[in-house]
Amino acid sequence: MASSAFTTHDPRFSSLLGPNPTLTLLLSRKPHPFAHEAGVFFPDNNTLFITSNIYHEPLQNNERCVQINKVTLGADGTNPTWEEIPSHDIPMANGGVNYKDGILFCSQGSFTVPSGLYHMSRHAPYSVTPILTSFYGRKFNSVNDVVVHPTDGSIWFTDPTYGYMQGFKEKPELPNQVYRFEPETKAIRAMADGFGMPNGICFGPGEQPDVVYVTDTEKVRGNGEVDGAGRASICAFDITYYSGQPFLTNRRLFAHGVDGIPDGIKCDLEGNVYSGCGDGVEVWCPGGVLLGVIRVQGGAANFCFGKEGAMYILNETRLWKAQLSKDIRGALLGL
Repeated sequence: MASSAFTTHDPRFSSLLGPNPTLTLLLSRKPHPFAHEAGVFFPDNNTLFITSNIYHEPLQNNERCVQINKVTLGADGTNPTWEEIPSHDIPMANGGVNYKDGILFCSQGSFTVPSGLYHMSRHAPYSVTPILTSFYGRKFNSVNDVVVHPTDGSIWFTDPTYGYMQGFKEKPELPNQVYRFEPETKAIRAMADGFGMPNGICFGPGEQPDVVYVTDTEKVRGNGEVDGAGRASICAFDITYYSGQPFLTNRRLFAHGVDGIPDGIKCDLEGNVYSGCGDGVEVWCPGGVLLGVIRVQGGAANFCFGKEGAMYILNETRLWKAQLSKDIRGALLGL
């Protein structure tokens, strides 16, 4: 699948796509929605860790659960093999990021296990270590997405109330907020509030990024209802420092999703902003102009960059590879 999968709204999109962009279906598994969130890529062995959407497990009293999956790709980024990873120590896993030669997963938690951040080894037996499970004793709602600051190592994450709305968490004890955690000192701060549903989060490019992007997915309620007047937007913040500590300032609307809601979000090294939406992956320039769309039927909750312009798109029961210009590098890994 080639040109029909790419819609251009601005001529600058062509330089991102390159001369021969393609969209290839790598893996399909039905009805299991195995490709939903995270999308954590390791370039040394071409492995990709992803989390499923919520599904009912008939062998566990039809309970709702989320499965962590490992996809191993061939040398050219295709020919995947698939493996289920034990997930019971990270209940209702969602977003994730590369961290200390493993994966830092968001756990939405359950009625018996707290929501928070959990580190998982990327090698068998995939040992799990809790990193953070409360805000000074108060329970998180359902931690959703996470990113690590490239210089100071602080961990930033979002915490919406989806778990309560979907019926697998207790009544919230905290607002919908964005947090910053310092692993060395164990200090944790609420950095931003005022969201409908804070969801995806990423930094702008650079060793000392000065912008944070947060998606707000209020439009789609946790119970499945859609509120046309709800937010389906991306907010941008500047990072400024006072007394040696970062603050999020100059909050502004960066973009509104064209189709569905902007969920997972990433930047490339040029500062262009990509987000999984109802029509696939929508792409904006650093100034907020929509450049184009990588179209995937059924949309995309999340995605990640691979090597040399490869992008792996999570499409619930399907995993896709979009090949963009080989000059494109994701800001997270710089590949």
